[in-house]
Amino acid sequence: METIQPKVDEPISEEMRLVNAAREGDVGAFEELVRKYDRNVFRIANHITQNREDAEDVVQDAFLKAFQNLGQFQGQSKFYTWLVRIAVNEALMRLRRRRPERMVSLDEDINTGEDTIPREVADWAPNPEQLYNQAELKEILQKTIQGLPPSFRTVFVLRDVEGLSTEETADALNLSIPAVKSRLLRARLQLRERLTKYFKKQRGGDGKQ
Repeated sequence: METIQPKVDEPISEEMRLVNAAREGDVGAFEELVRKYDRNVFRIANHITQNREDAEDVVQDAFLKAFQNLGQFQGQSKFYTWLVRIAVNEALMRLRRRRPERMVSLDEDINTGEDTIPREVADWAPNPEQLYNQAELKEILQKTIQGLPPSFRTVFVLRDVEGLSTEETADALNLSIPAVKSRLLRARLQLRERLTKYFKKQRGGDGKQ
């Protein structure tokens, strides 16, 4: 099996060392990759499926498929990005089987109405990642994220929660960069609207007491 070589003058990463070792039959190296990424993959799967048992199954299936198909990994992206692509596909298939009537394909064209969206809205503060890291608001945001359509929720989770770059998110989802940006913006807009309504309701409730 051919070992993936780094570009000229580019030192090979620890991740690629493990991948190359796993491709040569070193099961221990692949187990190390599992330990390195299993929590991240579980969080992504859990956000998509909204079911812990399904998410655990997705993690197992994703790593099994990754191991079985290591020969197809060309090293053009990070192994983690490739793994996330497999996990997202597994999670969406599970979601589709569970409730096909509500499933939205990531490949489906969405009318974003970008011409009517103020550009400054994309930079609202605190940004979603900062908000997510505030423990007292974490549960509120999690529930709000769950209310997003799957196509928006998946992009938001990868980009703003898990911290993948726009390019990595596009690669993981087989989307164009403009499509990722558009869906991320729509997700942020929906989250902002829903959170604003929630806090207005909370303030209104407090005022009545």
